Amino acid sequence: MTKKGKNITIVTVLVVLFLAIIVVVLNHNKKVNQEKIDIASQPVGSVNVEAHKVVEKQLTMNYDANGVFLANKQLDFSSEISGRIVDILVEEGDFVKEGQVMATIKSDKLSVELANAQEVYNKALKDKERFENSFKNGGVTQQQLDQATLALENASAQLEQAKIKYNDTKIKASITGYVNKRYIEPGTYASPGTPLFELVDISKLKLKVAVNESQVANIKVGETVKVKASILPDKEFTGKVSFVAYKADQSLNFPIEVEVDNNNTVNLKAGMYGTVEFNYNEGDKKLIIPRTAFVGSVNNNKVFVIENGIAKMKDVVSGRILGEEVEVLKGLKTNDIVVITGQINLTDGTNVTILNKTI
Repeated sequence: MTKKGKNITIVTVLVVLFLAIIVVVLNHNKKVNQEKIDIASQPVGSVNVEAHKVVEKQLTMNYDANGVFLANKQLDFSSEISGRIVDILVEEGDFVKEGQVMATIKSDKLSVELANAQEVYNKALKDKERFENSFKNGGVTQQQLDQATLALENASAQLEQAKIKYNDTKIKASITGYVNKRYIEPGTYASPGTPLFELVDISKLKLKVAVNESQVANIKVGETVKVKASILPDKEFTGKVSFVAYKADQSLNFPIEVEVDNNNTVNLKAGMYGTVEFNYNEGDKKLIIPRTAFVGSVNNNKVFVIENGIAKMKDVVSGRILGEEVEVLKGLKTNDIVVITGQINLTDGTNVTILNKTI
């Protein structure tokens, strides 16, 4: 390109930029002039405000409560007698049924005690039968028969006790569930109270959460709710409220338990985090206004209502605060127009101009 051509290009660019600057300046001046016109056109002494029409709404009490899944049953299984563990029949993670033998304690001594108790019982039984026959023939006194009867009762009690001790050498599961922990090894000497196994039943889980006093009023035992697990955020479960506390805890919240079926395809674990979704619709519609409508704060219970272009301060009774909205119990009616911005420039009786044209 020649030197002359380059100069023409530069001149052209500068002209375009100059014209663009002129357009921007003209638009700005036009906007400023329009604002001046708007101000001049408003009534004398009028204050610009934004307003909101009071409406009735069907309120929904939707809230979530987080908690931890608990086992349906959990048991630290302990020994009932003293003895050495000679056999362990289950491992951690095994599924066991109620009454299933999980381990055995050496039973030689108890076996002998049981045999002796059986012999004593058999002898006492024969003695009682013999004394009864003799008593019929006058061969023994009533006192002797009573003593034989008492001896049989004592022998029977001792036999039952020996059977219980002998049966306790077979450690049996008291619930159906999984062996979560095993505390013993073959050869371990167990004493009464020695922990042997931890058993957990997770066929159902209980999600324990807490709600505040305004929420607990709607919750009833037996109602169904939606439940989600943190590890499965896209899956929804159905739970049933199984417990609602009658007394608040130290944090003034009310413990709630929700029961969830836990089948093999889901396999949730106790200790996982979960969420309960509570959804309630209130029967009657409520008057609702923006929180910003209140002069100062909601606690002041004062708002400006616009009537025929004049702002009038009114006392109201506020109800629940629902995020950025507030329930009004008294002082307003449907379709009243309340000021939501500009209250700082208002006094009772001030002329106002509503800026938002949708009212």
